[in-house]
Amino acid sequence: MTDEPCRGLRKDAERNRRRVLVAARELFAVKGMEATLNDVAHHAGVGVGTVYRRFATKEELVEAIFEDGIDEVVGIAEAALQQGDSWDALVWFVERQCRLTATDRGLREMVYSKAYGGDRVECARERLAPLMKKLVERARNDGHLRPEIESTDMPVMGLLAGTVGEWAGNVDPELWRRYVALLLEGMRQRPGLTPLDVGPLGEEQMHRAMHGWNPAG
Repeated sequence: MTDEPCRGLRKDAERNRRRVLVAARELFAVKGMEATLNDVAHHAGVGVGTVYRRFATKEELVEAIFEDGIDEVVGIAEAALQQGDSWDALVWFVERQCRLTATDRGLREMVYSKAYGGDRVECARERLAPLMKKLVERARNDGHLRPEIESTDMPVMGLLAGTVGEWAGNVDPELWRRYVALLLEGMRQRPGLTPLDVGPLGEEQMHRAMHGWNPAG
């Protein structure tokens, strides 16, 4: 008879935890990492004590949101690799990756900066990098991509989309799609292309860029 109340309490605790996570993801998406745990509690419609019981520090909450976000991007990449046409698969992945970075400021700041992502950024890169490499290599080997394109160009496209979304989102929230389409067209292989003057970032350069960026908040 004592098991039933315990199960009820566990269910309530998990519901509250998910409620806080959803509220935090929504709030960070708009305000970025400057939002506080008190802000999260207000947005979730729960007491501050409820938030602190689930997440003792903001760092713990960030970790949970980061894992959710990375799982989402990894799922998109894995689904793209299941598609038969290598160009369509790459476009599908890029558009969805860019939608996330263009509309979720908090996730963008976590993924592209070690200021908030910490060592989790490296773990996420280890999960995502092989998938993006396969997507790019398939499209390039099939003759769809110009030869200079590398997998390290994919995260930069997401960052560019995020910048457009942050800058003009209040005027036209879909503007980022225009520039992602232009970037994708610029990546396509066609006769007579002039080689690019600047090469892509290497893995170590990508690491240093993420380590050096400190977004506001």
